[in-house]
Amino acid sequence: MADKIYVIGHVNPDTDSIASAMGYAWLLRERDEVDTVAARAGALNPQSAWVLKQLKLDPPVLLTDASPRFESVMQRLDSIRPEAQLGLAWTLASRTGGIAPVVDEDGKPYGIINGFSLFKYFTEVLGPQPGDTTVRQMMSAPCKEAANTRVAKYPANGHIRDFLNRILRDEANEHWVIDENGLYAGIAHQRDLLNPPRLKIILVDHNEPSQAIAALEEAELLEILDHHRLGNPYTHTPIRFTVDIVGSTSTLVCEQTAEAGLSMPPALAGALLAGLLADTLILTSPTTTPRDKQAAERLARWAFVGGGPLKGETIESYGKAVLAAGAGLSNRNPEEVVSNDVKLYEAGGFKLAIAQVEVTDLVQLSEHLAPLVEALDEMKDRRGLDFAMLLVTDIVRGSSRLILSSNAPPILDNLPYPPLPDSTRDAPGVVSRKKQLLPVVLGLLES
Repeated sequence: MADKIYVIGHVNPDTDSIASAMGYAWLLRERDEVDTVAARAGALNPQSAWVLKQLKLDPPVLLTDASPRFESVMQRLDSIRPEAQLGLAWTLASRTGGIAPVVDEDGKPYGIINGFSLFKYFTEVLGPQPGDTTVRQMMSAPCKEAANTRVAKYPANGHIRDFLNRILRDEANEHWVIDENGLYAGIAHQRDLLNPPRLKIILVDHNEPSQAIAALEEAELLEILDHHRLGNPYTHTPIRFTVDIVGSTSTLVCEQTAEAGLSMPPALAGALLAGLLADTLILTSPTTTPRDKQAAERLARWAFVGGGPLKGETIESYGKAVLAAGAGLSNRNPEEVVSNDVKLYEAGGFKLAIAQVEVTDLVQLSEHLAPLVEALDEMKDRRGLDFAMLLVTDIVRGSSRLILSSNAPPILDNLPYPPLPDSTRDAPGVVSRKKQLLPVVLGLLES
């Protein structure tokens, strides 16, 4: 794990975040020959799940926390049974650095034999004045008689920081690491627990710590590849930092792939194309640039090949299918709607969240309005925010309605979106949270 580099998007990942992580991890392996793993910081939304299913691609690994875990420092040393002769443990310890893990037949830890436990055992057998007991007799005794059975056990997937006080109080040099069933997983040395290797992380499709994987400060941040506003985290050393004015991070990955003289496998190219088309609303969003259009054409050429999963598709037909897979309110509960694509911000002394959901017709909003407001209120309270808002975007007509949480600050009365009788706000022509809504909201709060 210490040698791997995790390429990961933001929490509540959208399709561009998922696809760019997969695509950039692939590019770094192919171009730079580094050991990269595509990861995600949250559950797949319906659109991303549909895209990966259509393309027969496995989702990136789930990585919700960058804090080192016990599994990152453990070694699965060879073990011995409690009934085995102590002489065999001596032989084993000579191969494992002086440690012989004693494990029951059912796979559960029994005890550890090391220099300290052997000295204690010899002292008890021989007493203060050694008699006629021979070394051969002592080495014929069962291992369980010389094993230290009071060794601490820690879960393999547990965060080391959560157990640090207990580790510091423990005078032992070796500790059990167990799996979720309490079975032997490995041995961890105290020196490694007190100085665990940091996870190596590359962020894509975001650069603000509030949107990043938890405990990012405990990781080694290597690079950022993004297309959003700056809000980057503090780093101890210089890193590669690419933020560019394009409609999607998938565009940036596509461009780097072409510059390297490479072409992506059809399915992976289809995932990146889906991320690009989703973020740019099939190249109609105000965030769309000529570079996005060029990237879409290149990705389509790679993806729409004979024998591939997208044979016969066009940019328009595939884009409509991708947007339709993520649109609608009826097939999702309100909590899911407000949390699937939400980003957190701070401005003017306010903490806020802006979520976005896509629909094919704003008429359906009326029957879901009250539950959505309630879900926004619950999210606001749970995350300690001053307010939250949901941008409901009609992807067919290119317009939106804005829903605010209850008791929103009076300053939001000055938003340039006229209030409607149902308390929502009309935002004609607004389809981009990043380029259209966010600058207006932040500008108002910071004025």
